[in-house]
Formats: sequence, structure tokens, C-alpha cells
Amino acid sequence: MNIGYARVSTDDQDLRLQLETLKGANCRRTFQEKKSGARADRPELRRMIEQLREGDVVIVARLDRLARSTRDLLDLAEAITAAGASLKSLGEPWANTTTPAGKMVLTVFAGIAEFERALIRDRTGAGRVAAKKRGVKFGRKPKLTPEQVVLALRLVDEGQSVPQLADAFGVHETTIYRCLSAAEAAA
Repeated sequence: MNIGYARVSTDDQDLRLQLETLKGANCRRTFQEKKSGARADRPELRRMIEQLREGDVVIVARLDRLARSTRDLLDLAEAITAAGASLKSLGEPWANTTTPAGKMVLTVFAGIAEFERALIRDRTGAGRVAAKKRGVKFGRKPKLTPEQVVLALRLVDEGQSVPQLADAFGVHETTIYRCLSAAEAAA
């Protein structure tokens, strides 16, 4: 079955042209929504993908109606393929996984995106290593200084309660418990 997906970004925009185009492509069912393509929470898109069956073809007027980035497009194409369905864009004839050529083009795009992710991962890793050598600390700043931790541990040993210490240091009780756990693990 041909299944259409139409989307505009705001309530002010009109879906009519897309709906007419999808009707002309013999879509028996069309999912439509007025949400930004950059948003991950598109309920109609999610519902459409959940309802796809083997042999269905998802048809869009243009790819930018389905996804805003290559990564999103590839993720959605993968979800559609996993359901046994195909993807076809009326505005971009090369984006048609019902044909061997269309599958090849999408596979090439997927390969390029994977290569790009690997490059980014390598650059990020090298950047982190270089930053650590320069003394950059990663992660959240500790709530308590090393001196405060020593004091908190001593006060617990002297009988102070964790809630009292948390209140005195202006932190959550969990912070004090983490200090206690770290001290026990180090001992």
C-alpha cells in the first residue's frame, strides 16, 4: 500500500498542496502533522512507522518534509526498511528505495554518514586527549572541595547525621552518601 506523509512546520502553513500531490501518487492513507522537522517528537510519523507492513511504500512530496538532516533521513529510512517497507520521494527521484538504483544511492549516503561519524569521533577523541594533557577537567564540577569531603567524613565518624551535613554544606544528601561510598571503596 502507498502511504503518504505530509508535514509543515507551523500551524500557519497549509498541507493542501502536499496532500494533493500524495493523493495523485495513489496514497491510500496519509499521515499529516504540523510540527517542525527538527523535532524528534512527531507522533504521526511515529504512528506511521509503527503501522508499516511488508511491501508498503512511504511516499513524501519532498525529503525535507520527512527529515531535516541526512542523519535523520538515514535513521528513518532504516526504520522504514526494518518494517519491510520502502521509501519514495516525489521531489527527488533518486530517493526511491523501491528500485535497485535508489537503494544504492541511499546505501552510499549511509556509508558517507557513517564515515563522517567516524571522523567526528576520531577528532573528538583526539581533542579530549589534547585537552586532558593541557589540564582540562571534564564532567561536572564537584559539589564539595577535597577539604570539605575530609571534614564531612570526619563529622560522620563523630556522629553527625547525613541530613545534617547535607544541610550544613548546602548539598543534597546523595552527595554526602557518594563521598562515604568513595571513601569506603578507597579504603
